[in-house]
Amino acid sequence: MQMILSQRILHFLCVLVILSLMSGCNKKIMDYEQVTPGEKIVLKFSHVVAEETPKGLAARKFAALVEKRTGGRVEIQVFPNSSLYADGEEIQALRSGAVHLIAPSTSKLSDLFPRWQLFDMPYFFEDTNDIHSAMRGSIGHTLYGDLEKGGIHPLAFWDNDFKQITNRIKPLKYPEDLKGLKFRTMINSTILEEQFRLLGAKPVQLKFNEVYSALSAQTIDGQENTMSNIVTQRFHEVQPYLTVSNHGFLGYVVMTDNKFWTQLPPDIRAIIEESMNEVTEWEREQARVINERDMTILKESGKVTIHIQSPEEKAEWKKALSGLENKLNDIVGPQFSNEIKNRSR
Repeated sequence: MQMILSQRILHFLCVLVILSLMSGCNKKIMDYEQVTPGEKIVLKFSHVVAEETPKGLAARKFAALVEKRTGGRVEIQVFPNSSLYADGEEIQALRSGAVHLIAPSTSKLSDLFPRWQLFDMPYFFEDTNDIHSAMRGSIGHTLYGDLEKGGIHPLAFWDNDFKQITNRIKPLKYPEDLKGLKFRTMINSTILEEQFRLLGAKPVQLKFNEVYSALSAQTIDGQENTMSNIVTQRFHEVQPYLTVSNHGFLGYVVMTDNKFWTQLPPDIRAIIEESMNEVTEWEREQARVINERDMTILKESGKVTIHIQSPEEKAEWKKALSGLENKLNDIVGPQFSNEIKNRSR
């Protein structure tokens, strides 16, 4: 009996030693300033869209470029399609250190950083050049400053493209055609909810990974998205009507936690920034090419009736949505509102 008791005590002490060693190792891994030159750094990059989208392809290219330029010292593991974290979970995961890089859409920042709802405004930006110009100037400086104050370090602004509208009921040509229909909106955005209310529709907030099942089960009638997301998520299989409206922009902010960023060795930070800048230019071109390609795929699928919004129809939609400017002013404040209105194009 005494021998059995001694063995149990010995086993317990061994477990304590192992746990202590593991705890020490975890602490060392998180303190990247203390990483020796030969020690490998593993970073997790989580996002919610498919691998073959502009964001998915850019995340993979970025990971490969960083690994190559660091000689394998840094490995970036990419987790697409909400395989690690879904909408609404990513920022908390970033701040807790569970992941190190995320790329949420601008809409999903709105809960913590309301001024990013600027990009949810329909028919507000003429094209991607207008958007990039805004982000290079004082508007981008203000928006990035909001993130920094919140402990987030922004690394890049990536494109997807302008959004289109799909539904299962009928062609949508005029604002009144949306009356009574249920449309999915991205989480956290007051502007997107109000957009559909002004069009007479009923907004339903859903996480991105829940949209296909909701469309398939007909618990919602439609959604808005880019061509690449419509194709890769197979929305067109359960949404027979598509209106090409190009009404709202869908973009992403690639970001990391500010405290984590400052702990990385300076040479690693420099390589990450250099690689990110290079990939961002590539990603923007890919967004244009992929969305044009996926428009062709939708045309040739035989599953979708496509209506291209005319200038007259666009004017009707803009008129119906004109009340959103007052809503935006309330959200962003008068000073930033004037800055937006007076931006150079």
